[in-house]
Amino acid sequence: MKNYKSGFVTLIGRPNVGKSTLMNRLIGQKIAITSNKPQTTRNRIQTVYTCDEGQIIFLDTPGIHKAKNKLGEYMVSVAERTLREVDVILWLVEPSTFIGAGERHIAEQLQKVKTPVFLVINKIDTVEKAEILTFIDAYKDIVDFAEIIPVSALRGENTDDLLKAMMKYLPQGPQYYDEDTITDQPERQIVAEIVREKALRNLNDEIPHGIAVAIDQMNERPNGSLIDIDATIVCERNSHKGIIIGKQGAMLKKIGSEARRDMEALLDCKVNLKLWVKVKKDWRDSDFLIKNFGYRKTDYEDL
Repeated sequence: MKNYKSGFVTLIGRPNVGKSTLMNRLIGQKIAITSNKPQTTRNRIQTVYTCDEGQIIFLDTPGIHKAKNKLGEYMVSVAERTLREVDVILWLVEPSTFIGAGERHIAEQLQKVKTPVFLVINKIDTVEKAEILTFIDAYKDIVDFAEIIPVSALRGENTDDLLKAMMKYLPQGPQYYDEDTITDQPERQIVAEIVREKALRNLNDEIPHGIAVAIDQMNERPNGSLIDIDATIVCERNSHKGIIIGKQGAMLKKIGSEARRDMEALLDCKVNLKLWVKVKKDWRDSDFLIKNFGYRKTDYEDL
């Protein structure tokens, strides 16, 4: 196709600046899980936006932060390596004139790359319009930005302008995926992430960091009207197990019914979901268990 553009765009930023919300908004469907807790996104999630002009493949990376354990190191290394592999970098920040240590750490990484960097000031629906210029002014010289675009991922403000600007910087190239594809994530992985999202949203702050979700089985019934899914929520302590299950199983039931609703919308059929909870102490510092829960070492061993 003449003048067809295609390329890879990554979203980076400190945890909880709205990267997954923005990606879901841009592709028009929920793929990445969202919550108001840090470390929601653990893997690179590849999603696809296709229009007549071209195709953008988004990589939603884990937030860049100071690592505290092996899982944290893995997440940071995946995010930083992505910067060198893409055509455009979107750096999401909160609307603020204060540039903290976390932001300065990211700016240092960005100064080392030749990739065009867009500063995307998110959550502009939470501030006065007149203030936005002061935020732009605070950030504009910290990195040599290709574009500075304020948006509200939640409300969809300026997100079309952001898509148009990205297209300008993409090279001419092939259509990597057919137009119906919106993600390369296996269904099992998305289903596991849905369970993890519901746990994140419903549990106390100290527990979600220490959970992973494994899909034990996922089988479609012969007539195709129902999918049976068995999943295990893995936590690090016996006390956490009790909280996840809740009084008379109420919390686990709530997580399960919310997850089932999202799964049925995703898979377009009825879902019979069964959840279990298991304790695996310190799984986040075990190479074997990190790999077992889908965080592949091959993603970062050649850094």
